[in-house]
Amino acid sequence: MNTTIGAKLWLSFLAILTILLVVGSASYLSTAKLTETAQLVSRTLEVQGRLKDLMNAMDDMQIAQRGYVITGEDSYLEPYHAARDQLDGILRGLKELTADSAEQQRRLEHIGPVISARVAYTGEIVELRRTKGFEPARKLMVTGKGKKLTDELQAIGREIEDQEVSLLKRRQEDARAGAESAVLTIIGGVLVAAALVAGAGIFLTRHIARPLQEVTEVAERITAGELATDLSPGNRKDEIGTLMQAFVRMAESLQAKSRLAEQIAAGNLGAQAVPDSPRDVLGNALAAMVESLRAKALLAEQIAGGDLSAQIAPQSPQDVLGNALAAMVASLRKMTQEIGEGINVLAASASEIVASTTQVASSSAETATAVSQTMATVEEVKQTSQLAAEKARQVSESAQRTVEISKSGRKSVDESVESMHRIQEQMESIAESIVRLSEQGQAIGEIIATVNDLAEQSNLLAVNAAIEAAKAGDQGKGFAVVAQEVKSLAEQSKQATAQVRAILGDIQKATGGAVMATEQGNKAVEAGVKLSAEVGESIRVLAESIAEAARAATQIAVSAQQQLVGMDQAVLAIQNIREASSQNVASTRQTEGAAQNLHELGVKLKQLVARYRA
Repeated sequence: MNTTIGAKLWLSFLAILTILLVVGSASYLSTAKLTETAQLVSRTLEVQGRLKDLMNAMDDMQIAQRGYVITGEDSYLEPYHAARDQLDGILRGLKELTADSAEQQRRLEHIGPVISARVAYTGEIVELRRTKGFEPARKLMVTGKGKKLTDELQAIGREIEDQEVSLLKRRQEDARAGAESAVLTIIGGVLVAAALVAGAGIFLTRHIARPLQEVTEVAERITAGELATDLSPGNRKDEIGTLMQAFVRMAESLQAKSRLAEQIAAGNLGAQAVPDSPRDVLGNALAAMVESLRAKALLAEQIAGGDLSAQIAPQSPQDVLGNALAAMVASLRKMTQEIGEGINVLAASASEIVASTTQVASSSAETATAVSQTMATVEEVKQTSQLAAEKARQVSESAQRTVEISKSGRKSVDESVESMHRIQEQMESIAESIVRLSEQGQAIGEIIATVNDLAEQSNLLAVNAAIEAAKAGDQGKGFAVVAQEVKSLAEQSKQATAQVRAILGDIQKATGGAVMATEQGNKAVEAGVKLSAEVGESIRVLAESIAEAARAATQIAVSAQQQLVGMDQAVLAIQNIREASSQNVASTRQTEGAAQNLHELGVKLKQLVARYRA
């Protein structure tokens, strides 16, 4: 490869940094999107709450109106005045919250006149009840105008609520999609970053650590005197390839010189040294050394002691050993300098490699730390999802129980309405029976008057009979007794008739009071039937709302459970990433150790060269 080691390291670091920047940017954008969606969802919920307050205020006005019309007491108008004062503020709040929706603004513009008309209608009923009494207010109420305005108001309110529910669902879907995209981006980015880190570690191990280890082994063998080497630089053109080629050439040159030195050591001073090039200082030095070996033995001892500063003066041009020693001293000086420079280069390169591998190890450790932090964050999100799922399940169960209770309440109200109808029928039957009883009492009164007349006539007849019996003398005594008995019976009948008439008068008075009480009870039952019907309708609407809330709570619980399963999968993936990062850190540490060994070898070579004084 023609790229330098520094460029390779920079490319690896830039690739990892690019991935981290992409992941960070995606996370930031997703977080911003989630924040915006959460604000929109909160505003939608606030719109629903304001709309509910508006409808409750209108219901309070209607209830206060009915209570005032029935009782005529001003205390029932307090909710009416409070609700009327709240309407303008609620409408302004709704317009401000839906300022970004032209359709909702149009509905609010439409609902304003309807509310004003309903308020004016309620005020008219209240004023009629205050000034003219119950009956005119009742007649105005039964015209159906109030129901029409209420139905229109509720229809517009349902349209507004349906629009907000649609917006809420869409925004919740956007939030969920954004969260899934963020999770996928983070997981993908972490996986790619982990792959790049692993690739960088493998690349550095294969292209830097291993070749340096081979060069180190060859240098150690050369240092030990083993000049045979199997080092192959291949086609590498970087610093490692240059270093390996230099080591190969140095080993070959040393091998050739070692063979010549073996001949010289065997006493063959006639051997010819053939330099590899005019700059082959060691070859020329060996040739000169053979010529002046004997005469320069002492100088050789000095040179063997490491003193290269000694001056060699050949005795003659034929002084082979002197010239050789002089050439050898000069060559050794130059070679020592070149080797020192090469060792300096080797030491500097080793230092750079150590620094680079240390930085890579630090980056890998930081990556592992970031993965661990991400793991902790995902665990926290998982726990939050578990808590949300449990709360959603509890809300769903509570809503289901509330639905059952509302159904039971509605059934009870229906039974109450039926009972009120039966009571009304019985009250009507009682009223009819009392009326018939009153009529029969009047008939009895007429009969008693007739009986009283008969008693008066019988008494008169008895008096006449007594007079005639007195006229008859002894023959009329028996007739006189009968006349006396008839007169006595007539008196008793008259007294009994008077008693019956008094009792009948009491009965007629009681019957009249019962008729009045029955009529009042019948009116009260009619009012109770009407109120029971209104309560039943309210409970029915409440039951439908509670059922809808229960269904929504069930859907929320299911969504929370699905999110919990997704978080479990994310935790498992991040655990795998953390294990891979730990392995990459260990591999990078090994590379750092190898580079440190190479640096120590350069220091040793430098110390060896320093032993020779130039």
